[in-house]
Amino acid sequence: MFANEPVAAHDSASHDTTAHAAAPAAHEAKTEKFDPGKLILHHIADEHDWHFFTIGHFHATLPLPCIVYTESAGLQVFSSSNFKNEHHEEIAYNGFVLEHGKIHAENGEKVYDFSITKNVASLLLSAVLLLSIFIGIGKKYKENPHRAPKGLQSLFEPIIIFVRDEIAKNNIGEKHYRRFMPYLLTIFFFIWFNNMLGLIPGGANLTGNIAVTLVLAIIAFFVTNFNGRSTYWTHIFAMPGVPKWMLVILTPVEIVGIFMKPFSLMVRLFANITAGHIILLSLVSLIFIFENAALGLAVVPFSLFMNVIELIVAFIQAFIFTMLVSTYIGAAVEEHHH
Repeated sequence: MFANEPVAAHDSASHDTTAHAAAPAAHEAKTEKFDPGKLILHHIADEHDWHFFTIGHFHATLPLPCIVYTESAGLQVFSSSNFKNEHHEEIAYNGFVLEHGKIHAENGEKVYDFSITKNVASLLLSAVLLLSIFIGIGKKYKENPHRAPKGLQSLFEPIIIFVRDEIAKNNIGEKHYRRFMPYLLTIFFFIWFNNMLGLIPGGANLTGNIAVTLVLAIIAFFVTNFNGRSTYWTHIFAMPGVPKWMLVILTPVEIVGIFMKPFSLMVRLFANITAGHIILLSLVSLIFIFENAALGLAVVPFSLFMNVIELIVAFIQAFIFTMLVSTYIGAAVEEHHH
């Protein structure tokens, strides 16, 4: 309203100069304002490139392959670096745009995304790591099963024995535990390794991705129920010793319980790992929120303490997941006793 009023020429020029000088400053202040929520979500979310760190205007980023399919353009494969210009700003490429970690077509067409994202790359890395370690350990056992363990073999043998004796035997039983050992060892070390990799600066939050924990829960669901004996299903649909009229109430509860068990596995692992990352990043963000370096004297030691706690949690979550799966399997294969 005031801009439309007639004013003196020098006042107008003065106001214009002030406005032009203030606009860049305001824009710069707005751009440089620290957003902790954006930082935290950026860290725990999946991405189409693997960002390690940023120093000034230098971004240490590993571009990952984008594999997309649309009905009009067909299958296209290109690098995720095409979505960024020389100033590290997001741009469109070949009719596609990358918005909030998702690839969209500029014309609004549905995009089928099969890209190798950060979590997928971390998944493949952990798979290679697991295979390399345990195939090597297995070969050493085959070559000389009576020789004392050395190197990585001596490191992982106590953990393997722990899973066998304290988890598999106790919960599944002496008769059936052996055939489930490969599965239990796989999920234990897969979760533990990926929990540890997620704590490395620049690491991927794989076990904090609900899609990954969902797949682990679905596998546990099928392993448990496909191995269920007749007594297992009898206790669900026709519990012995229970009056017939009570089955109308208890049977639906037991059926719901079949699906709630894997659901609890999924949510527990996802929530605990994600919460750990959020706490650590929130502590570090306090320094930038209050813009006080002296706060680091309190934040950094506490963050280091939380990192140590997270190392313990990484093992505990792998243990709890494997323990619960083994109890579900044990209930499914349990034989009827008189």
